[in-house]
Amino acid sequence: MQTRHRDKQLYFNEQVYTTEKYVIPFISKVLKISPELNILEIGCGEGGNLKPFLDLGCSITGIDLSESKINNAIKFFSNHPNTERAHFIAKDIYLAEDVLNTEFDLIIMRDVIEHIHNQELFMGYVKRFLKQGGVFFLAFPPWYNPFGGHQQVANSKILSKLPYFHLFPKNIYRFILKAGGETQEKIDGFLEIKDTGISIERFRKIVKQHGYRIITETMFFINPNYNIKFGLKPRKQISIFTAIPFFRNFVVTACYYLIKLKD
Repeated sequence: MQTRHRDKQLYFNEQVYTTEKYVIPFISKVLKISPELNILEIGCGEGGNLKPFLDLGCSITGIDLSESKINNAIKFFSNHPNTERAHFIAKDIYLAEDVLNTEFDLIIMRDVIEHIHNQELFMGYVKRFLKQGGVFFLAFPPWYNPFGGHQQVANSKILSKLPYFHLFPKNIYRFILKAGGETQEKIDGFLEIKDTGISIERFRKIVKQHGYRIITETMFFINPNYNIKFGLKPRKQISIFTAIPFFRNFVVTACYYLIKLKD
């Protein structure tokens, strides 16, 4: 599991695969992907989620706080035949109005919102970058799911396969991570996710609060990411479980949403 996070090219290729096979078909139910589209990814990392859109001729912009990830993105896209349609920015999204001086047809965030502090503030702010009638795609793992604490990236082979232990109180969680041999940097990262993890109900509340409406949603029992990572075929969670508030957070490993601003 650690190899894919150290090997940025491997991680990039995994993102390309999942977006190409699952994300674009999901978005295409609502929005035709064509060269006329101007697309923004927030928290783009090395840009793997954006490559399939660039392959289709779209104009893409990726923004991320990490300068090293943006530098990798620029390198990975340097020989792409549509490279002139790709732009990457290392900057805080809250300080980016001077460089993001346009509105986008599509904004994407995959496995990012669960890392953002004050999601209420963020979802209200980011509206300014969405074109009227534009679509916002978000995918995230609900906090209460078996690996909602992202413990799969733990250095410990035992902890990386141990479900639900991120739900213990913070002091017990910290003790387990330390006893498992995790570095202080890793422990701090896991505890931060404990602060920022988001539930399905809270996400829906924030969406409504800021004048968005949900166009479509899919909840997965087996996350589409697991196809390329583990060879597991994605499975939608059965509707009887997704209909039960709160409980569904424990049995849904990924949510896909398309939202837009209300008219």
